[in-house]
Amino acid sequence: MNITVRKGTIDDLPQVLKLVQELADFERAPQEVTNTLEDMRRDGFGQEPIFKFFVAESEEEGIVGLSLYYTAYSTWKGKTIYLEDLVVTEHLRRSGIGRQLFNAVAQEAKEVGAKRFAWQVLEWNEPAIAFYKKIGASLDGEWYNCRMTEEQIKAYSA
Repeated sequence: MNITVRKGTIDDLPQVLKLVQELADFERAPQEVTNTLEDMRRDGFGQEPIFKFFVAESEEEGIVGLSLYYTAYSTWKGKTIYLEDLVVTEHLRRSGIGRQLFNAVAQEAKEVGAKRFAWQVLEWNEPAIAFYKKIGASLDGEWYNCRMTEEQIKAYSA
């Protein structure tokens, strides 16, 4: 299968959202996806875009992979590229497509002068952890991930 990795467009979003749902299923949290196509169109292609993405595409199947990222900022290091999601459709995993998508974001980080390239991985996702170790990434067990849901934000800010 011939795979092309390219920057994502607004027209890719329906297939991108399907891959996001497939990732949520894999991560055992299908009910957690509340994002909509309208949200993604606004947030990725509106007046103030807050994310970008690459897609892996085949002529036979269309979009089969996604790497979605955004710019963050570290007060200690400066510009950071944060890889939010890296997903390849299930039957094509472990075929090198994920590496191609990862490489595209790493190259983007280099081109924009990022001082840090960061992402998370679930502690039970052993194939991904093995890949990240193999490429020499640092896996930091010292930090906790903290977040608030929309409801928690509203309650806290009340």
